[in-house]
Amino acid sequence: MAEKLVYPPALLSHEEVAMDRAAFMDTLRRFHSFMGTKFMIPVIGGKELDLHALYVEVTSRGGLAKVMEERKWREVMARFRFSPTTTSASYVLRRYYLSLLHHYEQVYFFRAHGALLPPAASALTKTPRRMVRGRSSDQPAAAAVAPETGKRAALPERLGGEPCSFSVTGSIDGKFEHGYFVTVKIAGETLRGVLYRVVEPPPPPPPPPARSGYNLFFKEKHPELKAIHPHRERDYSKMIGDAWNHLAADDKMVYYRCSAKDKERYKMEMQEYNDRLKLAPSTMAGSAE
Repeated sequence: MAEKLVYPPALLSHEEVAMDRAAFMDTLRRFHSFMGTKFMIPVIGGKELDLHALYVEVTSRGGLAKVMEERKWREVMARFRFSPTTTSASYVLRRYYLSLLHHYEQVYFFRAHGALLPPAASALTKTPRRMVRGRSSDQPAAAAVAPETGKRAALPERLGGEPCSFSVTGSIDGKFEHGYFVTVKIAGETLRGVLYRVVEPPPPPPPPPARSGYNLFFKEKHPELKAIHPHRERDYSKMIGDAWNHLAADDKMVYYRCSAKDKERYKMEMQEYNDRLKLAPSTMAGSAE
C-alpha cells in the first residue's frame, strides 16, 4: 500500500512569508517540490500573476474559505486590476489559488500538519463553473452542466483526492451569440450565470535568446561609438570587431562569464515559457453569481 501523502513542516512563519516576497516564492517552490506537484507562475491577461499578493490578500481576510463564505472575493479581485476584456479572470484566479496555494495556505497560515485537507465546500461551490462542451473540465472546483435541460454530472475530485459528495443539476434558460444563460443547483443553492466563449489573449512572446560574449561587447560599445562618430554608422561593426579582436584575454573573460549567466537565464525562462503554453486554458468558460 502506498504511503499516504502528508504536509511538510513550514520552513518559515506566516508573517515572514507575508512580509517577504522572495521568502514566499522560495518556500512555495520548495512546498510543491515536496508535494510532487508541478509549479509554475500563471499568466492572466498577458501578465504574470503575483502569487504573493494573492496569498496576502486572501489570508489577510481569514483564508480562502472565509473569503468565499463572506463574499469578499471581489475585494481580492480589485487588488489585481484586470483588464475588462479578461472576462474569465475571476474563475481563473480562484482556480489557481486552489491548485497552487490552498495546501500552502493550510501549512503556512493555519499551521496544519498530517494528512492533506481538501478545500472547504464554500471554496468550491461559489467558484465560477468552468464547462467544456457539456462535460466537466479537469480543473479543481469546476462543475459540469450538460447542454440538455435537467442533466446531472458529478463534480470532479477535490484537491487531496477526496471526491465531492454532491451532484449538480443544471438547465439552459436562453442562448446568445457567444454562449448560454444557465441555472445550476448545488447543495441546495441556486446559481444563475452564463456560459461563454473566452477569447484568450495571445501567448506571451518567448524570452530573448542568450547573448554571446561578443554580442554583449557589441551592445556596450555601440552607443559609445554613436556618441563619438555619429556619422559613421556603416563602420560600427568593423570598428567593434577590431576592438574585440585586440581585447586582452582577461578582459574577454568578463564578457564570457556574463554570457554564461545569460544562457542560464534563457534556459530557465524557456522552461517556464513552455510550461505556460502547455497549461493554456480551453476555449469554453462559465461564470456564476
